[in-house]
Amino acid sequence: MAAVEALFSEATVRAIVDVLVRLVEMAGAIVIFTGAVIGFIRFVAVALRTRSADAFVPLRLGLGRYLALGLEFQLAGDILRTAIAPTFVEIGQLAAVAAIRTALNYFLAHEIARERAELEREPSSK
Repeated sequence: MAAVEALFSEATVRAIVDVLVRLVEMAGAIVIFTGAVIGFIRFVAVALRTRSADAFVPLRLGLGRYLALGLEFQLAGDILRTAIAPTFVEIGQLAAVAAIRTALNYFLAHEIARERAELEREPSSK
């Protein structure tokens, strides 16, 4: 019985959750980094072929998707961090961070949708 209590003690659970938070945040950072590398490689390829500003819109859309997904992972890490007996200060910090990241994600998604609609309109106008 004591072994079970030790396994599920708050300190043990906090240590496990801390590892999970780091993994989730690392996943978010990897997603963002991967998107940035892919975006840069595609940017160089497009820049060498053309100077048209319209050619870069799909690049921005692709990078925006990676950023949005990475932000979701980062928010998940923040939520996970405060899942174990949060204090009011931690809840307030989570609310602030969640509001900022949600706003960033909202405006990013809005811009992606606008750019996608613009891309879909272009072929019909030519």
